[in-house]
Amino acid sequence: MFCDGRSKKIVFIAHCFLNQNSISDGTAVCPAVCRELVECLMNANIGMVQMPCPELCCLGLDRGNADGAGSPVAVENTRIRAALKQEKADQLTLLAGGVVRQILEYHRFGFEILGIIGANRSPSCGVDTTSDRNEEVEGMGLFMEELSRMLSENRISVPMIGLTGSGPVTERLRPLI
Repeated sequence: MFCDGRSKKIVFIAHCFLNQNSISDGTAVCPAVCRELVECLMNANIGMVQMPCPELCCLGLDRGNADGAGSPVAVENTRIRAALKQEKADQLTLLAGGVVRQILEYHRFGFEILGIIGANRSPSCGVDTTSDRNEEVEGMGLFMEELSRMLSENRISVPMIGLTGSGPVTERLRPLI
């Protein structure tokens, strides 16, 4: 099955890399998509699965603070992290569960999941760094923590790579492509 023109190679990617319109006010670095990332994956014939945006799904486009852009990014991201942690943990589990189900389905049919690409600094999708205590700190965002936990629970090993919204990405993706 699926012995046609598809590469059967896939990455799961943070929503905001494919849709900058979804991120919190004051943090977009591109008008629409992170072009270099998309082009790099396209040139390597790697399919992209856009994960849900946990912040948008749980807190809305304004993240519960219409004046969020008036605060330093790390301060606003810390507020968002606290709101997700206190009020939306069950929703994060549901969203992560949906991603795990997709990964399991692709595995079932022999597709290669090359990695999960998260957005460093994000309170939800950071892989190497997140925002907490009003600063960027080492560690994962809440959604990536939950996703990592669920993957481990299901004995699924998928590399996670954290990127920023700007800057060269090709070197960071080299292990995947």
